[in-house]
Amino acid sequence: MPPESWQTKAARAKKIIAALRKTYPDAHCELNYSNPLELLIATVLSAQCTDKRVNQVTAELFRKYRTAADYANANSTALEQDIKTTGFFRNKTKNIQACCRKLVEQYGGKVPQTMEELVQLGGVGRKTANVLLGNAFGINEGIVVDTHVARLSHRLGLTKQKDPEKIEHDLVKLVPRAQWTMFSHWLIWHGRRRCYARNPDCLNCEIKTLCPRVGLK
Repeated sequence: MPPESWQTKAARAKKIIAALRKTYPDAHCELNYSNPLELLIATVLSAQCTDKRVNQVTAELFRKYRTAADYANANSTALEQDIKTTGFFRNKTKNIQACCRKLVEQYGGKVPQTMEELVQLGGVGRKTANVLLGNAFGINEGIVVDTHVARLSHRLGLTKQKDPEKIEHDLVKLVPRAQWTMFSHWLIWHGRRRCYARNPDCLNCEIKTLCPRVGLK
């Protein structure tokens, strides 16, 4: 088969978006949070960990630590124990405390609202910054590329890239900016509920007629 033209791919992406929007009208970030700082901490903890586990940990964590200063000044050993079950807890503790010290010193304890400022914080890369901007502040600066988004983007034939930033670069050309944040949620929800890494439920898939099933037999 000849490679799909950009126009054809964009038209198919538009149909995929419409179908996923209809399928998951209530899609949202599944990390529990009530303010930007909580979402920042939860997103750092979510690395190599499920949202379900993070939510179990933060239920108590957010009662114990309420401000950036609370994290910055916490006993590191105690904080490690508080987040231990999320995995990589020593590194996450270092990142959280470095991040929160900078929030206190440079931003009055508040989470900044620009990509440039966010990625300068400890443990915050472009993906985490996109999560914060899109969900805490309603700013569509980019598309969150997690494992689900990367996997489904490949299967749907929307990108051939492997690197998350290169995948994002391809996706932002296909998805209207106003839908960048929601597009991630729709793909993540579909990846968790239908398009599993192993044994995807293609038979009952809501977008099977739009999917070239790249990499699947």
